[in-house]
Amino acid sequence: MRRLIVILAVVLSGCATVKSWVPSFWDDNQSNYIVQARLDVERINCAGDQVTQVQAVADDLRLFQLYSESKGFAQADVLRVVEPMQATTSEWVKRGKGSSMYCQLKKQLLTQQGERAAQVILGRW
Repeated sequence: MRRLIVILAVVLSGCATVKSWVPSFWDDNQSNYIVQARLDVERINCAGDQVTQVQAVADDLRLFQLYSESKGFAQADVLRVVEPMQATTSEWVKRGKGSSMYCQLKKQLLTQQGERAAQVILGRW
């Protein structure tokens, strides 16, 4: 009986680990949200109101996050993929308007992060 309890405890504790390894599958809405975020990044005009423009990117990423979380636990992989973009936009919004060089560098960083995220999200089957 004790062996059965030990085996059950090991198996059940392993489920939490296995759950984070389950890959998510293709989703049209997630693909749309990440492409929309990339489009908003592309449209950032460093001469304009940076905070408003970056907030639009942050809102798209938040929509992606909420949608993915609503789908369930199997979306952990794609949620990790957009975390760098969320961190970059969050820092930029908190800082407020920066110099033109700061804007260009952050925009370039977001562009690279968005390309990587889109490759992962759009490359699923």
